[in-house]
Amino acid sequence: MLQDNASAPDGARANAPVIDIRGLRKTFGSFVALDGISLQMPQASVGLLGANGAGKTTLIRLLLGLIAPDEGVMTVVGFDTRREGTRVREYVGYMPEAEGLPTNTTAADFVGHMAEMSGLPPRAARQRAADVLYQVGLAEERYRLIKGFSTGMRQRVKLAQAIVHDPKLVLLDEPTAGLDPRGREEMLELIQRIYRQMGIAVVVSTHILEDVEKVCDYVVILDQGRLVASQPLGAMDTIGGEVIVHIDGDQAAFQRGLEAQGVDVRGADLDLGVEELIVDVRDEQVFDLIRDLAVDQGAALRSLRTRSRTLEDIYLGNVGASREEVAADD
Repeated sequence: MLQDNASAPDGARANAPVIDIRGLRKTFGSFVALDGISLQMPQASVGLLGANGAGKTTLIRLLLGLIAPDEGVMTVVGFDTRREGTRVREYVGYMPEAEGLPTNTTAADFVGHMAEMSGLPPRAARQRAADVLYQVGLAEERYRLIKGFSTGMRQRVKLAQAIVHDPKLVLLDEPTAGLDPRGREEMLELIQRIYRQMGIAVVVSTHILEDVEKVCDYVVILDQGRLVASQPLGAMDTIGGEVIVHIDGDQAAFQRGLEAQGVDVRGADLDLGVEELIVDVRDEQVFDLIRDLAVDQGAALRSLRTRSRTLEDIYLGNVGASREEVAADD
């Protein structure tokens, strides 16, 4: 049944994590789909990132309470997915990757039916369907049969049915799949609007890093069923980047001096004949170390250029480290 904000569960309150997972494990026969997952997702626009087969779709099915974990506890908007799966789905919308739309009905009838399934009376369901189809850009096409829709229009219908019951959280599985560049941009704009204007928390499951960078402010990375990263995207701009150092002096001695203090340093590619060093920034103290070492060695510090880590850096670095760990365990 459709719920209003006043009756939202405790887990849907502003400061509580919208998803809380502890010790999750899921297997299918001898295949381990998810292993040892523990994380909290904030009320935000979250990118669930991973290659095909990483475990993203399995995790979504678990979050919806459609399948049960072998081990672990999961709460979504304050409800236990194992014991309260029906309550979870009252507050959560889902846009599947697979189409499965009834093509011989109109968008208005289909989305209106989904609103009724959520507990709205028929007249209110029809009005709510019209409102949501307007929000996703299908106001004029809502009385057309779905079989005549383009791929982009069908994706919008799927999005509309996911939010028609005014959920607290919406799970989007590969929402830009099959879209041309323009359709992809329009879908990403809709996702931003859902979170920023409608106040619905969003989890975008995808393997496209650029999509996550455009619409998300938090990222969760899975690889081969393991959690390899869970962090705000904003953290990339401050900690974990690099600084490119250009000095007039003994560059080899300067590199050895930084490495002696536990700083990771490597030589940069020559740029217009200028030799530079790339220094990893793990915390703000590294800038003081560079300054002090230059003074101690009498080296002229010509330039410092910061270079923030991208999402691709974080993804490749964490996935690579995870796979090395798995190989070492084996």
